[in-house]
Amino acid sequence: MTRIIEFLIALGIVAGLFVIIGVCLPGERHISESIETNRKMTIVYDTVNSLRRFKDWNPLVLRDPAAELKLSGPEAGVAARLEYTSSDKTLGKGSWEIKESEENKLVRIAIEDPSRGHDKVTTFTLEPTGKNDRNVKITQDYSIKYGMDLFGRYAGLYVSRHIGDDVKLGLSRMANMLATVPNVDYRAPEAPLTDLKIVEVPAEDLLVINAGNIDRSNETIRKSIEDNQEWIKRAMDANGLEAAGPVRIVTTDFAADKYAFDVAQPVRKKSGAAAAEKKDGEAAKTDEAAQVASVDGKLEVKIPSGNPVTYVHAPAHRSAFASYTGHMAGLDVARNALRAWAATSGNEVIDRPYESWKGGVDKAFTTDGTYDVYWSVK
Repeated sequence: MTRIIEFLIALGIVAGLFVIIGVCLPGERHISESIETNRKMTIVYDTVNSLRRFKDWNPLVLRDPAAELKLSGPEAGVAARLEYTSSDKTLGKGSWEIKESEENKLVRIAIEDPSRGHDKVTTFTLEPTGKNDRNVKITQDYSIKYGMDLFGRYAGLYVSRHIGDDVKLGLSRMANMLATVPNVDYRAPEAPLTDLKIVEVPAEDLLVINAGNIDRSNETIRKSIEDNQEWIKRAMDANGLEAAGPVRIVTTDFAADKYAFDVAQPVRKKSGAAAAEKKDGEAAKTDEAAQVASVDGKLEVKIPSGNPVTYVHAPAHRSAFASYTGHMAGLDVARNALRAWAATSGNEVIDRPYESWKGGVDKAFTTDGTYDVYWSVK
């Protein structure tokens, strides 16, 4: 009996110490980590102001690559939300939701997860730094409250090790991810893109010619395009086709001294000549070297002998899109700006980019050139 009493007293003392120490422990915790990147402020802000690239930097997906992620709300800014579900009991179910955004300065996100505590908030603060403010300092703060949850207060002793390590790892992964994005500010004057968006491009019929790898001079490029347009025109005339839109330039490689590209012309059957009119129940005859018909939605095109043009039926696809106004010499910056925007928005570009020269070739070699820029995405 005495031993039982001694055990109960000892247990009471331990419980009392637990309560006393717990009450003395902080009712909330706060940690902060920072890292620097040389990416443009626009890229950094758009990355943290959206949850579309969460999977590419947040350590949660390292702990459970099979975790289900679901995005909802707007693509960026306040109310953008990501919910996750994991079979890992330590992760369980949770969510991140953007609650406050201040352009190029701050993004505050509310976090819900199974761990103890409430009012869990992480805040990304952005600050220009380095020589001429060329870099961006990203500071991620994390705060959590426990109130009078004594077990939570004890759990708070490990926040720096558990959550703090995740914050460090996440920032490091984010910096590495940002380093893969072209360092072009797609909202700056040097890359005046407008109407940035993802579009659905329908299937198209194209006549294409490879311009080769030519000198990167305006006159050489212009002459090459015009010469190749003449070949395309001959193929169109031979097949009863007409232009279905502006000429487009598909870039293969834009090097310091050379430019490799294709010239492509969207085409369709000429109005009223889609099919030869029948007379007396018989189809009118067409030139054997230049017949055109529709087969499973594709054109059947016969290119005259010696003509380097090829016919391509381009399938429908999704594409990053933007409009650009200026001299064609600025298109390389425009292309990289579009790729930077696409990557920041969580879209991976594929294939080769191309521009639809809406103003024509002559206008493209002035500052009044107008273009629609496309880059296919997965």
